[in-house]
Amino acid sequence: MSSLSRELVFLILQFLDEEKFKETVHKLEQESGFFFNMKYFEDEVHNGNWDEVEKYLSGFTKVDDNRYSMKIFFEIRKQKYLEALDKHDRSKAVDILVKDLKVFATFNEELFKEITQLLTLENFRENEQLSKYGDTKSARAIMLVELKKLIEANPLFRDKLQFPNLKNSRLRTLINQSLNWQHQLCKNPRPNPDIKTLFVDHSCGQPNGARAPSPANNPLLGSLPKAGGFPNLGAHGPFQPTPAPVPTPLAGWMSNPSTVTHPAVSGGAIGLGAPSIPAALKHPRTPPTNPSVDYPSGDSDHVSKRTRPMGISDEVNLPVNVLPVTFPGHGHGQAFNATDDLPKNVARTLNQGSSPMSMDFHPIQQTLLLVGTNVGDIALWEVGSRERLVLRNFKVWDLSVCSMPLQAALVKDPGVSVNRVIWSPDGSLFGVAYSRHIVQIYSYHGNEDVRQHLEIDAHVGGVNDIAFSHPNKQLCVITCGDDKTIKVWDAATGAKQYTFEGHEAPVYSVCPHYKENIQFIFSTALDGKIKAWLYDNLGSRVDYDAPGRWCTTMAYSADGTRLFSCGTSKDGESFIVEWNESEGAVKRTYQGFRKRSLGVVQFDTTKNRFLAAGDDFSIKFWDMDNVQLLVTIDADGGLPASPRIRFNKDGSLLAISANDNGIKILSNTDGIRLLRTFENLSYDASRASESVAKPTINPISAAAAAATSAGLADRGASVVAIAGMNGDARNLGDVKPRIMEESNDKSKILKLTEINEPSQCRSLRLPENLRVTKISRLIYTNSGNAVLALASNAIHLLWKWQRSDRNSSGKATASLSPNLWQPPSGILMTNDIADTNPEDSVPCFALSKNDSYVMSASGGKISLFNMMTFKTMTTFMPPPPAATFLAFHPQDNNIIAIGMDDSTIQIYNVRVDEVKSKLKGHSKRITGLAFSHVLNVLVSSGADAQLCVWNSEGWEKQKARILQLPTGRTPAQSDTRVQFHQDQMHFLVVHETQLAIYETTKLECVKQWVSRESAPISHATFSCDSLLVYACFLDGTVCVFNAANLRLRCRINPSAYLPANVSSSSVQPLVIAAHPQEPNQFAIGLSDGGVHVFEPLESEGKWGVLPPVENGSASSVPATPSVGASGSDQAQR
Repeated sequence: MSSLSRELVFLILQFLDEEKFKETVHKLEQESGFFFNMKYFEDEVHNGNWDEVEKYLSGFTKVDDNRYSMKIFFEIRKQKYLEALDKHDRSKAVDILVKDLKVFATFNEELFKEITQLLTLENFRENEQLSKYGDTKSARAIMLVELKKLIEANPLFRDKLQFPNLKNSRLRTLINQSLNWQHQLCKNPRPNPDIKTLFVDHSCGQPNGARAPSPANNPLLGSLPKAGGFPNLGAHGPFQPTPAPVPTPLAGWMSNPSTVTHPAVSGGAIGLGAPSIPAALKHPRTPPTNPSVDYPSGDSDHVSKRTRPMGISDEVNLPVNVLPVTFPGHGHGQAFNATDDLPKNVARTLNQGSSPMSMDFHPIQQTLLLVGTNVGDIALWEVGSRERLVLRNFKVWDLSVCSMPLQAALVKDPGVSVNRVIWSPDGSLFGVAYSRHIVQIYSYHGNEDVRQHLEIDAHVGGVNDIAFSHPNKQLCVITCGDDKTIKVWDAATGAKQYTFEGHEAPVYSVCPHYKENIQFIFSTALDGKIKAWLYDNLGSRVDYDAPGRWCTTMAYSADGTRLFSCGTSKDGESFIVEWNESEGAVKRTYQGFRKRSLGVVQFDTTKNRFLAAGDDFSIKFWDMDNVQLLVTIDADGGLPASPRIRFNKDGSLLAISANDNGIKILSNTDGIRLLRTFENLSYDASRASESVAKPTINPISAAAAAATSAGLADRGASVVAIAGMNGDARNLGDVKPRIMEESNDKSKILKLTEINEPSQCRSLRLPENLRVTKISRLIYTNSGNAVLALASNAIHLLWKWQRSDRNSSGKATASLSPNLWQPPSGILMTNDIADTNPEDSVPCFALSKNDSYVMSASGGKISLFNMMTFKTMTTFMPPPPAATFLAFHPQDNNIIAIGMDDSTIQIYNVRVDEVKSKLKGHSKRITGLAFSHVLNVLVSSGADAQLCVWNSEGWEKQKARILQLPTGRTPAQSDTRVQFHQDQMHFLVVHETQLAIYETTKLECVKQWVSRESAPISHATFSCDSLLVYACFLDGTVCVFNAANLRLRCRINPSAYLPANVSSSSVQPLVIAAHPQEPNQFAIGLSDGGVHVFEPLESEGKWGVLPPVENGSASSVPATPSVGASGSDQAQR
């Protein structure tokens, strides 16, 4: 249905309501599914009209659409069942149990059994969890509170809970306007037209030659209101240039704010007890408020009611696990403690020497902490090794170019404090904002190499905040200060680009962001005003009051979908709130602050799930979806009243300021593992520099190879990459490794690990499915608890591991067999195959970030599947051409890059059903696509052995290069795959003849391994921490390489995993996938339809040993590689 048709339904609903057609109104609401009347729903629930309640709900959702819907129906049916038991109507209770509640037994059999056992009790209140059940009226009221929360959180009710703001009798007004227009078109208009029907166009019957007045005041139709003028949105009156349209994220802030607050939502497990689920058991997040996204349902029939274009959001929490089925008091292995993910344990204590004012972890090397202090010092700490790499005292670099006010201020009082330190997005720069006029920008080149880059006399008075941003495709620095302005500077040259004026008090903080391709900046001032600015000179788009109306900072969740602010008033009252961006209103206010905070409270966010703030000599944590305090920790004491805090990127470490100039580093389990990776690491500048050839790569990339993931387990491999942090830029693997654990066993170092027997590793063949022949595509879910395969016959297979005593994490493992999972409906996820033979097509798929959706094609249309129900949500783009590769945009899940078999790449917006760009640069089909969210580029590869780099904002082609193929090895049509390294600066290229590492900005090959005498490579992938490369070959072998230098580390021969009666010439590995959290786990898909999961023996913990050191160098590959450079490796293969 078109948007105008949808609006017509709303007009009809208004008309029916005004005319008192009450039953018809609600019938149309239900049948259209456009507006959910919460008041009507509440009345029906209070009255116990359960059949009507479910019937009305059925117009908007079905039981198995998602976890929210399931819990809504469960709570209603449970209440109906308990009321029957309360009336001692056993036969009705049994009928409800069999007809209504049995559907939930599929998801939690134990729960269903316990509900059934209530029939045996004289009074169900004898059950401990139902002991507080009151009378029917109060029970319905309590349930209704929970139902309202679930409905508000359910993405299927998105934009359906608010009726449009219409003037009275809007439909009558439109009809009046139509009749007025028809009357003006009459050839013989009469002065007083008599309009008696709307079934045909109006026409005056008798000519009289005079122009008649319009029938605007015809009593039949009511009065026609005067047309209102459109409000002028210009910043400075009617003669200013017309400003750009206000972006959706800001639009609501310009209207009157809503005072409605939305309570936190429990989208948790269905359970027997009261609807409220404790915070510790609650994992799902409330979907973000984004009115521009239409969330698809899992029901294809329901989808057909909507407009054709639909959006995809990773915030719709529809996990592969369907439901974390558990309820309070019953341990089924599914519940977990939310606080386990928080860094709560003191792992490091550092002495800075002066009081820390601001801290920031490096975005890539996540144990590198930047600190600014109250005396103007800046320091760089490697918190893993407890080493302070850099300490710089405050100093003006060039006093002669400073303004006279700054020079005078420094003479009067030379004391300067750091107000803020921050890294640039790629970690190559960091900025320091001082309490006196200036900002200093340093460039970082690894280890201790920090260089002066820019010094800017930015503001009169203090510079209160600094941030980096990427407007107009170039890196900028944003500052704000006591002079009531915000300024934007070119990060390369220091040239001023914009000055934003409009605040009436010193500007305290800035928060740049982008949404829907709109770049903007939020700013807060000491009078409590929040303003928003686009990168133009047309003034603020927002004027709003922050809670507390004094010192406020703003921050988005890591995925950019949720906006929070933290503020302290002059009286010491502190607030953390979540904002509804579309309305400019406070969505929820978090509770738990000291009544009068001692100082200005700082806060931070992590994991798209937690908030933290320093208050009352402790650190306080909240779940983003629950206003109640989650946990408070004192970090073993010794904290100031309002500690400064900062998470690292993955949330495994938390830096907090302590008394006596200290810094405490808190960690969770992953953080401990990350710190231990660097615990014994010491930098050896002289030895590292000796092994360096010509430096050609930004060293930040070399640092990144040391791993940003908390899943690091291989210390030796980490050192190979991280040792290159010293001195100038250098190649990824050209640095001499510091071999630590293996140094005592020379024979072990020099020998390649060969695995020939099943007993030498852990391998598991996943349960068979006879419907498939060969595995064409393979991937782990992002949660790490399932493996998804696409077979050559267009069928998807999903294996899921369950939590158990033997597998408490529920993650994929080779030690325990998973289930081949299917939804209760028994349907399969099967791609459209059109008129093609799927065996001859090029299959492809892509998984959304939270595992809610998979987009897939097997030569026919592209299908979008709901991973929870396996239902086809929509299909699009029928061939020709057929899709051959799919990739989600990292920042916008509605944008998909689609590689085609006609050599083009189509940039497709799912929400508006439109191809935004068509990229042409290849000559054969597209075989690989990979996005870098740091560089904002898309890298493509094709069967033409060509690599192309495209700008992912304007989609211009930046560079192209033909793959270097060995002499005599020119396959006519061979797939080339690409995958980005964790540093987002380098990428892996996989071709049947070779593996290669490319630097993206120059598109230069920096490492290459050529399969000279071995079978062709069928597929390869980075491990999750990018320290290893797993590759499979058509002779059945699987090899493990060090990513830093592409040196062979371990080889798994077919005899280690194939039965003795199966020949490797008849069964080959075709695809390989790496576990998203376990660096030493991978899976392969075979040509016989089998899937195997591999892990090293628990006693070894990793694959093979470090490669041999040859002539003091970790690699025999020159800085500018030639084909077949690693000759010694070729012989081993």
